[in-house]
Amino acid sequence: MASADSDTPGTSGAPGAGIPLAVKILIAGGFGVGKTTMVGSVSEIAPLSTEEVMTEASMGVDDLGGVEEKTTTTVALDFGRITVTDQVVLYLFGTPGQGRFWFMWDELAEGALGAVVLADTRRLDTCFPAVDFFEHRRVPFVVAVNQFDGACGYGAEEVREAVDLAPDVPVLFTDARDRAAGKAVLLALVEHVMRRRSPAPAARPLR
Repeated sequence: MASADSDTPGTSGAPGAGIPLAVKILIAGGFGVGKTTMVGSVSEIAPLSTEEVMTEASMGVDDLGGVEEKTTTTVALDFGRITVTDQVVLYLFGTPGQGRFWFMWDELAEGALGAVVLADTRRLDTCFPAVDFFEHRRVPFVVAVNQFDGACGYGAEEVREAVDLAPDVPVLFTDARDRAAGKAVLLALVEHVMRRRSPAPAARPLR
């Protein structure tokens, strides 16, 4: 999504010149945590989805523990768009969650400004690969706990400790089905990226 018009990864366009700034955001996480649902709920256009009906061929390959009712799976990516302001448009790319499709993550992450890692406290370990992926590539991210029915009510600091997150990584709670909740997560991610990019205040000389 980056272009020659911008030196900032994940962005293109010329804000203030009639062309909105285009920002590439990834929605990542484990299998069945709500990535497709979130992209679909916040997108202002009909989202592109590559969900396919699961067949017997996935038995023993895809871990359905905790999501036994799931009948479809993303085999490539989800894509959506949301206008934040007249000057900023977010382009959302949902990653596939199954391990057999992780080889696609590197290409999807190319030029991304940041990422949302969706987590399910019933299966918190499923978010570990996404967290590791973005940490190793120094891509700013937030962790958004999707509040499923029947999930344990852990607090943000408990989730942070369990996932071993750095102190500056925001931990949020959301409902992937709700547009306002999803938009709040995306805005929190943009603010997190802006804070990371802001220069540290100069040290005051000692007297």
